[in-house]
Amino acid sequence: MIWLGDKRGYFSDWLTQQWVRATGRRIRLAENRWLDGPAGDTKLIGREFFDEYARRLGLRVSRHVTRGLISDFAELSGCGAEADHAVKDFYERTSNYELDAWSQWCGLFRPFGVGLALLFSRRLQQLNVPLSALDTSRGMTSEVIAMHDPESGELLQTAWVRELRGTNQVLYAGAYSVCTVPGFAGRCVKVVFPLPNGNAIVIMRPEVHKDGSLVLRSAGREFGDPGFYFVVQDGNGAAWARYVRNMKETIHVYSAEADTARADHDLRLWGMRFLRLHYRMRRRA
Repeated sequence: MIWLGDKRGYFSDWLTQQWVRATGRRIRLAENRWLDGPAGDTKLIGREFFDEYARRLGLRVSRHVTRGLISDFAELSGCGAEADHAVKDFYERTSNYELDAWSQWCGLFRPFGVGLALLFSRRLQQLNVPLSALDTSRGMTSEVIAMHDPESGELLQTAWVRELRGTNQVLYAGAYSVCTVPGFAGRCVKVVFPLPNGNAIVIMRPEVHKDGSLVLRSAGREFGDPGFYFVVQDGNGAAWARYVRNMKETIHVYSAEADTARADHDLRLWGMRFLRLHYRMRRRA
C-alpha cells in the first residue's frame, strides 16, 4: 500500500476519490442535505468511529435505553399503519434484537469481493461483506448508538455497527436517518457509510406489501433519485457526488417465527445479482 500522507491517505483511496471528483458533480452540502453525512479520516473507520464523531461534534450519545434505526416507522410515507408489527418493532427497537447472517456470492463476482476486502474493507474496517458462510457462522454483534442534539434533545441520527464474531471484522458501520430526495415524493431511508474524506450513501424508497412485509429499494435512473452515491467532501462545505446508477439493492424484511423478523438483501451490479445476504433478527430474552 502506498501512503500519500494524512490528507490524501492511501493511493487506492485517493484514486477512488479522484474518480468521484472527475465523474461526479460539485455540490454545496448546505443546499443538498440529503447528501450530507459523517465523513471518515484517511486511516481507519472501525467500531469506534461514531463515538469519536459524536465527541467531535458535541452530540449526546444514548446507549442505555431502547434504540431503533427509525424512531417512528410512520415517518416512511405512512408505512406505519400497514407494516407488520414485527417489522415495525425491529426498526423502532433495533437494540432489543440479536442478529445472525448468511451470505451467498455469485461465483463470477466472488474474486471482486476478495479484491475489495484486500484493497479497502479489511484495512478500513468498513463494508466487510462476508466472503463465505464460515465468516458469519459464529454470528455478529449489533450495537445501536443514538446521537442527539445536546440542547434540544432531538435525535439527529442513529449509528448501527455490526461486527463479525468469527473474524473480528467490522461488517458495517453506518448512520441511519429518514430523508427526502429530489427524485422521489415520499420519505426514504438513508444510510451513510463513512469512508476516507467522504462516504458512501444508500438511499432506499420504502414499499409495504399486502402481507405486511417491507421492501426497501435503492434504485433509480438519475442523480436525485433513490440509489447509491459516492461523496467526497473538501472539509469546507463543498463536495463532489457521484450517482452509481448500475448499483442497486433490495432489502425484503418480513415477520417470521415468534419474536423474530427476517430479511433478504440482494445486491446487483449491471442488472446481475452478485451477492445475497440473509438475516435473522430475534428479540433478546
